[in-house]
Amino acid sequence: MQGTIFNIQHFSIHDGPGIRTTVFFKGCNLKCAWCHNPESQSAIPELMFHEKKCIGCGACVDICERKARRIANGQLIHLYDICTNCGKCAEVCYSRALEIIGQKYTDEDVMEEVMKDTHLYNNSGGGVTFSGGEAMLQIDFLEELLKKCKAMEVSTAVDTAGNIPWEYFQRILPYTDLFLYDLKSMDCNQHQKFTGVDNGRILTNLNKLKKNSPIWVRIPCIKNVNDSDKEIEAYCRYLQHADNIQRIELIPYHSYGEHKYKMLGKSVQNFMPMDKQISQVLQKKLEAQGFQVINYC
Repeated sequence: MQGTIFNIQHFSIHDGPGIRTTVFFKGCNLKCAWCHNPESQSAIPELMFHEKKCIGCGACVDICERKARRIANGQLIHLYDICTNCGKCAEVCYSRALEIIGQKYTDEDVMEEVMKDTHLYNNSGGGVTFSGGEAMLQIDFLEELLKKCKAMEVSTAVDTAGNIPWEYFQRILPYTDLFLYDLKSMDCNQHQKFTGVDNGRILTNLNKLKKNSPIWVRIPCIKNVNDSDKEIEAYCRYLQHADNIQRIELIPYHSYGEHKYKMLGKSVQNFMPMDKQISQVLQKKLEAQGFQVINYC
């Protein structure tokens, strides 16, 4: 069985308990305007251009049948609108300025990477986290990997935005020790505006999931997106019953991924992190309801 993966990150310490290996699935059905991994959004492999690595040799120009790149004044011009992401240019790029993001992996390939760090998992209480993109969009591949991990006694976590049929959750519940569940915004209109979808199914699924599995809720904290008094109160009202929610993480917006948009030929919107004082208000309100809150803002 095969799936499309765009990164496997060893020694991850921010995607669940302990030291983990995070496997990033390619493809997402949300289009968050602040996404710091824009290369995760499309389900198909994409060409990324590292401009600073380019030596202007012209090998990619010569091999491109679509004429999607040319050299002008010593600089490579990439025409993203006619590029088919065939990858031939990346194969002949001496300086590795051109890179195809997203590769086909078999379940055996992924497990080989996962099992390299079992000593770290055992000593730290860690394991493997399947992230994205949205890992559950490749549900057959994800389910197979989770089954293999459980057979090898590797602790498992799945990071999700929740915009998935509930039946997919049911398929992987027996093999998943922890869900990392993103709550982008409680306001339906804001959610639609900034992610491209409303939050109805996301909230419904979380209501069901918190009765069936341990969860860490993760809230991205973004100025003028989810920092209004109305949003703060809505988060607290919705999360008032802990059930299986073990902790809530408040995660500040950061701009680390903005340069990737240019490398993919995409436009980027500028955001700012939520004011620290507002995040502290949210933290205190949630703690008053009995939650463990980790505020990274």
